[in-house]
Amino acid sequence: MRERLVRVGGWAVDQGDAVLVTLGLGSCVALALYDPVARAGGLAHLLLPSPELARDRSNPARFPQTAVPLLLAELAALGGERSRLTARLVGGASMFGGTRGAPGPAAMGERNVAATREVLAAARLPVAGEDVLGAHGRSVYFFLGDGRLEVRTVAHGSTVL
Repeated sequence: MRERLVRVGGWAVDQGDAVLVTLGLGSCVALALYDPVARAGGLAHLLLPSPELARDRSNPARFPQTAVPLLLAELAALGGERSRLTARLVGGASMFGGTRGAPGPAAMGERNVAATREVLAAARLPVAGEDVLGAHGRSVYFFLGDGRLEVRTVAHGSTVL
């Protein structure tokens, strides 16, 4: 198995026996797309809900509006078919306390999740699973051989989506 690390604002696509990993999700959202027939998947570590919130907009993997088309194109190059793709979302925590729905850092996780869901709905990509919101960090291990997405946390153990 080859493991590929996806850093904050990063992305990767691969297939077969690869494992895509992103560590330490807080308010960021990990977006995973998967085609079970091609055994191809993509993972983006989304940083912000919109490019308008960033000074540097050059990296398309940082925002759902640009990461989804990027992953779709890259997965198509690996034989992934849009009609077979499903999405999974992980992260979007409120890591710094505060009131739910309040402006600022406390609401960034919720905004990231909402923006990602909106982009996926507009692209007509079904969401097959989520582990989002709350107040705890997460790490993701996406096994492309069988499509299993494992979410690991210190506080809540591991779950599979």
